[in-house]
Amino acid sequence: MERNCMLRPNKRVVHWNEIKLLLFDCDGVITDGRIIYGNEGQELKHFHGHDGMGFNLLKHTDLEYGFITGRSSEALERRCRDLKVSLLFQGVANKMECLNGILKDRGLSFNNVVFMGDDWNDVPVMRKVAFSASPADAQPDVAKIADWVSAFRGGHGAVRDLINYVLIHKGIYEKTVLAYLDSIC
Repeated sequence: MERNCMLRPNKRVVHWNEIKLLLFDCDGVITDGRIIYGNEGQELKHFHGHDGMGFNLLKHTDLEYGFITGRSSEALERRCRDLKVSLLFQGVANKMECLNGILKDRGLSFNNVVFMGDDWNDVPVMRKVAFSASPADAQPDVAKIADWVSAFRGGHGAVRDLINYVLIHKGIYEKTVLAYLDSIC
């Protein structure tokens, strides 16, 4: 018999104009999930350029975005600095508690949040937010809980796929791309 936490929750229809915050797990979402240890404690992670461009597009919107991750990583800190991502919560054992704090600080509710996760520690948040997503290679039972599953694997464009999906559903994709292009011309 399945437990309630393993069932896809019934949620209200997403009101895309209410979405204000996009949050992502790290390992298995913006990375391919591999953690490579080098000599002297060095840790390496693989990031995809398409995901980075997605964050560059988000800079031309009023959406906030960032990461809630169970591990701590200098590589992710550097990636966030490079992309100018200001919301970074690392070493988080209870992602729901962390999200509650973020929402309280910003005066937001779960109805304002999109979250992408790939494993069991992401499920409590995925069940509560307005819209949850998973990469194509998320743990299969976790992907079943998601509202949407990307065609791309973690660390291979899944984050960008979700960013595009949100921008399209908010009706601001073309405007955002044009604003980005204007900023580089």
